[in-house]
Amino acid sequence: MFFLPPDLEPLAALLMISVSMGASFITAAFGIGGGMVLVAVMAVLLPPAALIPVHGVVQLGSNFGRALIMLKHVERSTILPFLAGSAIGAGLGGALFVQFPPWSIQLGLAGFIVWSVLGRLPAIGKGHIFVAGAASSFLTMFFGATGSFVAATVKGMKLPPLDHVATHSTLMTLQHLLKSVVFGFLGFAFAPWLPFIAAMIASGFLGTVIGRQLLAKMGHRYFQPILSGILLLLAARLAWSGMEGVLAG
Repeated sequence: MFFLPPDLEPLAALLMISVSMGASFITAAFGIGGGMVLVAVMAVLLPPAALIPVHGVVQLGSNFGRALIMLKHVERSTILPFLAGSAIGAGLGGALFVQFPPWSIQLGLAGFIVWSVLGRLPAIGKGHIFVAGAASSFLTMFFGATGSFVAATVKGMKLPPLDHVATHSTLMTLQHLLKSVVFGFLGFAFAPWLPFIAAMIASGFLGTVIGRQLLAKMGHRYFQPILSGILLLLAARLAWSGMEGVLAG
């Protein structure tokens, strides 16, 4: 494992490479959840200072691969407003670079996700996509995995399964690209991590290919119920963590 950074154990690296494949399979097959799974595992195994930047580049590669093989299904009208909002959100988050209380972000995201699943979102237009890009890109600078926020917004567009996953993957590719650029400007040294990141991206692409086949064959039968179920589970986990933070502090 000569390609690993000096402070990363080989066993931990192999585990994260394997989890990357499973996380990409989850996102490709069910529309959401892989990023949260991956960041939860990486948070245990990576040095804290490397967690958000490394996770961001891995997710950039994973989402780009997913978007690439589903390119014809992307809802292209979302790209420019989301990109504009994301540029503002990531730039502002990088400029402030302040650690907000984690519990406030967790509870806020949990509430939004529950509302998106159980409530009625308004018709999604370019204004909503712009705001979603700005808010999620700002939050991802501190929180890491905000794919559930974007997925909940895209869910309101009521796209077919393949279109949903393709559009979500494209928007997340843009967000993680901007985030990685900002962390580069802030001085994070990506070079020692690049071989490890490449291995995680390659593993993730394999998971994406397998998950896409499952989605294409069975998506219309299970996609919406499973997507809603995963979103609610993620919301419950976020709410639990948020309440723990409030009680602790």
